Amino acid sequence: MRRIGIFGGSFNPPHLGHMHLAESVHEALSLDEVRLVPSGISPHRSMEAYAPDADRLAMCRLAAEGYPWMRADDHELRQAKVSYTVYTVRHFAEMFPGDKLYLLVGGDMLRSFQEWYQWQEILQHAALACVAREPGEYDTLCGCAEKLHQYGEICLLHVESFEVSSTKIRELVQKKQNYSCYLPEKIVQYIQTRNLYAGSDAGCIR
Repeated sequence: MRRIGIFGGSFNPPHLGHMHLAESVHEALSLDEVRLVPSGISPHRSMEAYAPDADRLAMCRLAAEGYPWMRADDHELRQAKVSYTVYTVRHFAEMFPGDKLYLLVGGDMLRSFQEWYQWQEILQHAALACVAREPGEYDTLCGCAEKLHQYGEICLLHVESFEVSSTKIRELVQKKQNYSCYLPEKIVQYIQTRNLYAGSDAGCIR
């Protein structure tokens, strides 16, 4: 039985904070594989600021190149419907019968998890691998995990915070300020070559 992590997100763009989180969870839970799943049609967010699907997938593939246990997955991008997490987890449960699935979530996601669409079914298919990154957050999340434990497996992990966000990177690109320290080199080059996020072809090299 393999242990497979499902790491979903907009990845707009995927950055070193994402890689740090994936690597930490991979090591802590002895995962055999982590799938980066760029989001398709989001039920909660406007997609106006998103780079094209093909570009986000390409950047996820570049991000995964340095990790033999990581791969990008285009499942959500191939769907014509809203990408509720339950649909994605159901897909991987059917794809990997008999394997153990872990859904990577942040602390804010765990706190609101019982508001998610068909959240109980999610826990039937996958354990939650919840990452606590903020100071004092772990103790708070323990209470949330206790409430959910009767429905499924909750793995609560403490991972050192990596202070970066995709929003911050996009703002730096727009302002033509240096953002290369937050991204793998190949993704910096890709953003510049494709001129993503409004004018990223200037003022961004080391």
